Amino acid sequence: MGELRPGVFTRLFTEIQRDGQMKTRRVITQLALAIERQAKINASVGAHKRGTPTPARPGTGPAVISGTLRRSISHSPIIFTGGGWETKVGTAVGFTPPRGRTPANQYGLFLETGLKNGATYPFLKPAFDFGVKVVAPQLYQAVFRPGWPHF
Repeated sequence: MGELRPGVFTRLFTEIQRDGQMKTRRVITQLALAIERQAKINASVGAHKRGTPTPARPGTGPAVISGTLRRSISHSPIIFTGGGWETKVGTAVGFTPPRGRTPANQYGLFLETGLKNGATYPFLKPAFDFGVKVVAPQLYQAVFRPGWPHF
């Protein structure tokens, strides 16, 4: 076995760190997309016309009226903040229903945290919980531990 030349460990650890950062970015991207997809599903509990009773029950996601809320669900670009990769999943600004005055991001907040009558129709928090408890472990296993033995 030969002698290690100067800089071999530094180069090796730099490559390992770079590979880990790119894998982490990939996991965060896929997780954001999964949470976004689940939030759109959660924001689609039935459908009804504006001014008619909702088929959704408090505690479940909202029903579709115009589809504006569902279309507004998105995620921000994935950026490196120095402490790690970051993105935000939620309702984007600039979406207002055709016959409404309340922007979708504000309406989504009301549905998530409580309407005037106190009823909630959460769609983001359950999507986040699903992402963290179900999707994230699967992504981590697939990206960081492929082929590793399970003990």
